[in-house]
Amino acid sequence: MAQGSTIEWTEATWNPVTGCTKVSAGCKNCYAERMAKRLQAMGTPQYAEGFTLREQPGMLDLPRRWKKGRTIFVNSMSDLFHKDVRLAYIQQVFRVMNECPQHSFQILTKRPEIAAAYRDAVEWTGNIWMGTSVENALVVDRIRSLQRIEAAVRFLSLEPLLGRLRRLPLEGIGWVIVGGESGPGSRPMEVEWVREIQEQCAEKGVAFFFKQWGGVQKSKTGRELDGRTWDEMPVGNTVLEPDDECLRVTGAR
Repeated sequence: MAQGSTIEWTEATWNPVTGCTKVSAGCKNCYAERMAKRLQAMGTPQYAEGFTLREQPGMLDLPRRWKKGRTIFVNSMSDLFHKDVRLAYIQQVFRVMNECPQHSFQILTKRPEIAAAYRDAVEWTGNIWMGTSVENALVVDRIRSLQRIEAAVRFLSLEPLLGRLRRLPLEGIGWVIVGGESGPGSRPMEVEWVREIQEQCAEKGVAFFFKQWGGVQKSKTGRELDGRTWDEMPVGNTVLEPDDECLRVTGAR
């Protein structure tokens, strides 16, 4: 399924994979799982099996049909780097992105260690952004895997933000998105958690985007922090590569 998006930081969604499984606390109230069940009830073919993980080869060619360039969130309803998605299929998805330079593709995963393991098996053209989700301090190590990937832009989605994140390793990160959880059973987010992250981004020169406060009725809580909206977008980042002794910073390729 591909469509225009109401997500504040993108313009469209493209789902060559659907369905997923939970891996950490941020998955507890998964919006994609709720949406998949709704689409299944509506008879949408791609969701005939609900939120069961499925490759969707019929969706592969859609970005080629969009002649006007747009920013596309890849797999808003899944995770391209789920362990059950075949490398051969991931390579097909990357070929579509490689062949559509008019678009910018934003891939977001909770499994960046798999993305890093596959980094030499796919082509990271300049229109591919790679991000990982970090909801609390228990999964900050995901950032280290992300830093090994030679994407034009590497970004963090700190949503749903479930706890304080001090001293984030922002080297080589070009963009940080922060958001509170929304919908039924949403867990609260503290103002100070968000301020601390914004201040870290400002200190390191990282673009900061505040998506929402969340809650059961997110339209009422809004998306202002300290009296303003934060809609900063990335211009690029550096690449961190492991060597024998440490991680060294090189120019992005």
